[in-house]
Amino acid sequence: MSVLRSPIAPVRRLLTSLVQWFDADYGAGDLTALQSKPDRVEWIRCLPFVVLHLGCLGVLWAGWSWFAVGTAAFLYFARMFAVTGFYHRYFSHRTFSTSRAWQLVLALWGGTCVQRGALWWAYTHRHHHQHSDEEVDKHSPRQHGFLWAHIGWITSAKNFPTDYRRVKDLAKFPELVFLNRFDILVPVLFAAGLFGLGKALQTWAPSLGTSGWQLLVWGFFISTTALFHGTSCINSMAHVWGRQRYQTGDDSRNSFLLSLITLGEGWHNNHHRHMGCVRQGFYWWELDITYYLLKVMSWTGLIWDLRPVPAEAYDTGKQLPANR
Repeated sequence: MSVLRSPIAPVRRLLTSLVQWFDADYGAGDLTALQSKPDRVEWIRCLPFVVLHLGCLGVLWAGWSWFAVGTAAFLYFARMFAVTGFYHRYFSHRTFSTSRAWQLVLALWGGTCVQRGALWWAYTHRHHHQHSDEEVDKHSPRQHGFLWAHIGWITSAKNFPTDYRRVKDLAKFPELVFLNRFDILVPVLFAAGLFGLGKALQTWAPSLGTSGWQLLVWGFFISTTALFHGTSCINSMAHVWGRQRYQTGDDSRNSFLLSLITLGEGWHNNHHRHMGCVRQGFYWWELDITYYLLKVMSWTGLIWDLRPVPAEAYDTGKQLPANR
């Protein structure tokens, strides 16, 4: 029997991986078995990242225009705000409140970032805080090396499924579960929308010098690739370079440079000490653009109950261990 089954298992794993590109929850029934797998690069899972990076080379054919470059820059920052403000500070840590309808908008906005669904993102990040830089941390440079923390961990089958038991506060919303399960839907529609916009502008505003392919390359491939690596710098660089204000029991560090790249996420040691507050730059000189934008958003009434920095955060002399 083992002789007959041995060639079938790899084919089954291949088919499962391919189907999971469209249905992320497919084949994720036995979470315990999946999570017990060893860490290793799953090459079939690398293909989307390879395609994303190769798509950037389309600039050699599509060319560039100031409008396309500006669109790429705008979409980088607009979607970095979605990652930091929504996926991270809202879905992962619930540092502010909002309505169910606007919560869906935040999930859709975050979905354009091509960093999977909000529930998977929140579950993975909560696990990180619970086990930061411990052996079971999914993306710890201390445990697994810099490159694994930056990108390798995403390609491992054990890190692919969403443990809905860890995000029960979010899993009760079927619309969020749907977007999390079919997490390819929003990116595909987003890319198609950019292509359509470029085609329309090519016809109706030719003076902009852009086209459908050009906006697809710059607005989707180049902007998204930069966004991915900018976000991943927190997993890798923010646990290697920078300063530690608090003794948090892990390698989290503060970095002004990373705060510029990620709109405020660079104050990572601050965040690991007090993860429940909406602001990560605790002092006026610690630039935290995401917090400023969330504050402005709160004035509109779309979000509310922004959780402030606790008073004890400013008593650094005690150097208390973090409450993860």
